[in-house]
Amino acid sequence: MDASASVDPRDLTVILAQPRGFCAGVERAIEIVERAIIKYGPPVYVRHEIVHNKRVVETLRAKGAVFVEELDEIPDDAITVFSAHGVSRKVVEDAQARTLPVLDATCPLVSKVHKEGQNHVTRGREVVLIGHRGHPEVEGTLGQIPGTVHLVSTVADVAKLPLPQDAALAYVTQTTLSVDDTRDIIEALKARFPKMVGPDVKDICYATQNRQAAVRELAAQVDILLVVGAKNSSNSNRLREIGTEMGVPSCLIDDATDLDPAWLDHAKVIGVTAGASAPEELVDELIAHLGRFGKVNVRALEGVQESMMFKLPRELQDVTP
Repeated sequence: MDASASVDPRDLTVILAQPRGFCAGVERAIEIVERAIIKYGPPVYVRHEIVHNKRVVETLRAKGAVFVEELDEIPDDAITVFSAHGVSRKVVEDAQARTLPVLDATCPLVSKVHKEGQNHVTRGREVVLIGHRGHPEVEGTLGQIPGTVHLVSTVADVAKLPLPQDAALAYVTQTTLSVDDTRDIIEALKARFPKMVGPDVKDICYATQNRQAAVRELAAQVDILLVVGAKNSSNSNRLREIGTEMGVPSCLIDDATDLDPAWLDHAKVIGVTAGASAPEELVDELIAHLGRFGKVNVRALEGVQESMMFKLPRELQDVTP
């Protein structure tokens, strides 16, 4: 008798990446909005999505948050929150000119990149930003660093930089890119520009690095990888790409309703992770949904246990959620 015939084809093993989901910067941003609503009452206006996740946005909207694209949509004197991705100096100055009461939910690691870029300019260097054009974090960083900032997204972009070989340059990176994502570009920059300087590896966003490392470990053990996250989330897209690069069918889904049952036809071991903006409830809902297709056994990788926490703005620290 074929040994495989004794195995229930609908028995499914789900392996969870560790870590996954919310990072400290996202938790801080969401808590800023929630505490602001408690302290000041609704509505609280948020410029852009506080983080890239529809469930998070909808939950905060139900509590009294109003999401807008630009400051001119915000009434005078209304409590205003800047998203976790950060904003340009012009946005900050426009808010100051209107004396809007602002709570800045910019991730501290993004703010650190802003400061690094500004310090390089002060020291007489031009700045190269490694990142994806159009991403809110990149747009904010470009607007925070004075002078010309050269944006590169690929090794090919490095060759196109209109700069002399002996130029005094420094690079900074979008926080949702890991060491692995940027390694080839950094090597190309240093090869072309011997005076190039940049941040220490320890300055790379811990959450990005940890989640990508966890997905590499996970992808080696599963038949299919499901990444819970928004389509416009840079870090979530990268998690899916890593699975694909490792030869595993990989899908990015907003939530359980995006799951195509056909994906499970030849999958008995399912890997699940979540982008840094995706709440754990979406993972729980996906596991429950998988239960419709067979008996689900869940286990988690050991992985890294994260303990990072960022301080809230002083005016919200005495608010009880």
